[in-house]
Parts: sequence; structure tokens; C-alpha cells
Amino acid sequence: MTADPYAAKSSSAPSDAAHRPYREVADARGRVYRIGETDRDILGHSRKIMVYLPWIAMMAISVFEYAYGSAEDTLSHAHGWTQSNTFWILSVWVFFQAGIAFPAGWLREKGILTARTAMYIGSGMCLLGFLSLSHLSDVRLAIVGFGVIGGIGAGLIYATCINMVGKWFPERRGARTGFVNGGFAYGSLPFIFIFNYGFDTANYHRVLDLIGCYIMIVVFGCAFFFKDPPKNWWPADIDPLSYAGSQKSAVSMAKNPPAVKQYTPREAIRTGMLPLMWLSVVLTAGVSIFGISFQVDYAKDVGFGPLVAASSMGVMAVINGVGRGVVGWLSDRWGRKSTLVFVIVVLGLSQFGVIWAGDLRSEWLFLFFAFLSGFGGGAFYPLFAALTPDYFGENYNATNYGLVYSGKLVSGLFGGGLGSMVVAAWGYDGAYALAGGVSIVAAAIALLLRQPGRTAVPSPAG
Repeated sequence: MTADPYAAKSSSAPSDAAHRPYREVADARGRVYRIGETDRDILGHSRKIMVYLPWIAMMAISVFEYAYGSAEDTLSHAHGWTQSNTFWILSVWVFFQAGIAFPAGWLREKGILTARTAMYIGSGMCLLGFLSLSHLSDVRLAIVGFGVIGGIGAGLIYATCINMVGKWFPERRGARTGFVNGGFAYGSLPFIFIFNYGFDTANYHRVLDLIGCYIMIVVFGCAFFFKDPPKNWWPADIDPLSYAGSQKSAVSMAKNPPAVKQYTPREAIRTGMLPLMWLSVVLTAGVSIFGISFQVDYAKDVGFGPLVAASSMGVMAVINGVGRGVVGWLSDRWGRKSTLVFVIVVLGLSQFGVIWAGDLRSEWLFLFFAFLSGFGGGAFYPLFAALTPDYFGENYNATNYGLVYSGKLVSGLFGGGLGSMVVAAWGYDGAYALAGGVSIVAAAIALLLRQPGRTAVPSPAG
């Protein structure tokens, strides 16, 4: 593989970095890499800050999804809502949180919406979401305020953070993406404790208002420093053609070679790989949401004690989040696809393990498989987030990953709503068995994934 350097136009770079020396090289397949500029040339400091700031922002918005369940009882008493009301508020939130990723990515790639602006808008919408949950007793208005507005706000922040870290670490994105994504789970831990021990009908206005303000301040502060690298940018100390410069990066790039070109969303769909990713996300996320929704009810149904029935949601959040970071790190060494298949299989087998523990009436075995399910139920998200630019490149990743992540739209419906129908018809054992089977199908689909355009030329050796 040989380099083909050619002159670069300064218009492809941000105005404040246009004067810095760089050149663009093309590999044997024609993919262009912009080399010569360091992260400090562009940012004025290390690119590591583009890991920590998105991580902090993701922890701030984690309260929406992972701590909401701990607040449901108090919200129901305060506003006179039913369990169905609180379920639909969260379901609508999931729908819009996942659904905004693609249109937001399209706006960003068209230059209409910058990363910083997306974060600013998202922070304000998150504040409005919690103010709605605090002050609106009409469930329809709460759905609009928290579900729609809050969901869009959180989705803008989520998508921007995930895409940001992937762009700044194209040579070893697995561990970084997993680390940032993990904050979206274990960042909810303090809020879970607040909702369980310091949240009641006497103070819910104040608590929810303060949480909304906290999210806005934290995200707004992080957003001030957000900046995308120039298109096609590649770290100056890593050769994108020979993978020389860093042993760790060389290993990761050998296992996860860069995309052969920058695929537009239309081109990515035509490869057939993006639709397979989307379908795998639909199935895997559906099983994950099913497990979160019915784990406590199943524990009560088989007669487990109150501690097990409560399912220690705080521990679950930690395991879910830490698991995302661990598998991201592993994927840099094992390969993204192999790690993804492993995680989905673990998720599937854990569903059958939950049934086994229930049949044996073993609380500790139930906790083990429940936590294993929590691990698998979160770990696949950063893998898809890293696999998408691995396959289709970084330049259109905001829209490409937005399409992949939109599978969660469907998952939220069949994981919760359809799941409750299956439980009613087949019982918990039948529902968990079906969930396990769905995971195995998702793993089989993941086995079919291959990097577009790299079949004719073998991946480079480490």
C-alpha cells in the first residue's frame, strides 16, 4: 500500500487551523487521510479532553433513563398518575431520544448545526424536560415536556458526544467510545440514591428543578470546549497506511482496519451492512429493554425477597456502565465484530439463566444472571457506535450512526409494550425464553457483518 500525497485546499479546514501545515494522502483504495496536524495544533491542548468532556455530559443526562424508574412512585403520588402513565412518559422519551440522532447528524454534516450549538440547545431542552416533570400534572403535557422536548434534548447531547469521541480517536476508538458511553449508565447512580432516599411529595418540585438546572449547567459548560476535527483528519503520530507509530494503535488498527472510504448514508445502506446493523440493534436493544422492564416483577413473581426484588438498580447501573467501557477496550484487541457477537451471546444466555435461577428459587443465582444481563444489555451500544465509523468512515458518521441507533425506536416499543403482552400470554418463563432466542438470532445476524470493500484485499497484519 503506497501513499499518494497531493495538495490540500485550505477550505477543507476550520478557519483558525487553515494556516497550519498538513497534507492529504490516499491509500491504495483511494481513501483520503489528512495528516501533519497534531491535536494540539487544532485544539491548543490534548485531544484527551474530547473524551472527558463528553463523558461528563453523558453522566449528567443519564438521570433521564436509568434513574427515572426510581422516581416513578413519588411522581405517581404527586401528580395522580397511573403506572401506565409513567410508562408512556418514558417510552415517548426513548422514542425521541433515539429518533433525533439521524436528523441531528444530517444537520451537523450540512454545517447547519455545530457540535457546540447542538449541546447548547440540548442542555436547554433537558432543563425544560425536568421542569415539565416537576410542574405539569396533566400527563399529556408531561409527555410533551419530558418525553418529547426532554427526549430530543438528551438525544442531541448523546449523539454529539458519541460522534465527537469517535472523530478525535479514529485509530483506537473502542476504549474511548466505551468509556464515554458508560457514563450514560453509571452516571445515574447518585440520582438513583436521591430518588430512593431523598425524594418525596414534599420536595419533588425542588429536587426536579435542581436536577434540570444541574444538567443544563454541566452540559453547557462542557459544550463551550467542543470542537470537531477537520474532515479526514488523522493523528500526526500514527501512519494511516503502515499503522506505524504506536504498538497499541497498530494492534487495534490491525483488528479494526479503517473504512476503505467515506460512505454517505445512501452508500452505507446500499452495502447491506448498515441495515444488518440496524436489525441487530432492534433485536438486541429490545431484549435489553425487556430485561430492565420486567426483572423486578419476575423476581417478585417467583417469591424472592425484597432485596432481590428491588434488584439493586444502583449496582445494575454501575455494571451496565462499566461493562461498556470494558468491552470497548476489549474490542480494540479482539476486534469489534468478535466482541459484539460475544456480548450479544452473553445477553442471550443470561435470559435462560434467569429462568433457571427462578426454577431453582436461587436468589444469588438470579442476581448473577440479572447482573450478567445488565452487562450484556449495555455493552453492545458502544460497540455499534465504534463499528459504524470502522465500516463507513468518520465524515458521515453522525448520520450513519444516527440511522443505526434509530433501531432503538422500535426496540422501545416491542421491548416494553410487546414484552408485557408476551408475559401475559406465555408467562415470565416463556417471555424470557423468547428474549434469549431473539438474542441468539441477533448474534447470528452480527456474524454476517463484514467491512464493505475489504473482501478483495486482506486486512493488514499487526
